[in-house]
Amino acid sequence: QVQLVESGGGLVQAGGSLRLSCAASGRTFSDYTMGWFRQAPGKEREFVARISRSGGSTYYADSVKGRFTVSRDNAKNTMYLQMNSLKPEDAAVYYCAARYGFTGSRDPNEYDNWGQGTQVTVSS
Repeated sequence: QVQLVESGGGLVQAGGSLRLSCAASGRTFSDYTMGWFRQAPGKEREFVARISRSGGSTYYADSVKGRFTVSRDNAKNTMYLQMNSLKPEDAAVYYCAARYGFTGSRDPNEYDNWGQGTQVTVSS
């Protein structure tokens, strides 16, 4: 298992930026495909972005494409989510997740390891 801890959430005005971090410990970080998900009140958890084990491939939900950037530093066992041009509809609890192996997924049920989440609030 890998343990995940998110940080970097907070309150930001619409149009602003935040950078989320996901620190991993336990098993070898580079063995895991990583993802970001979010969940707003009353809604299901939804895919935001994912990144391959090497960091060479990234994938985004259409709603965040061009505004969010996912990256990872395997030497630091950390994944990041740079969020720019934030909108009120981006407000949610953001979770990082890890899936062992090469194959990534947009389905949260495919991920075995989850952080506790970090709150992102966007004021209009």
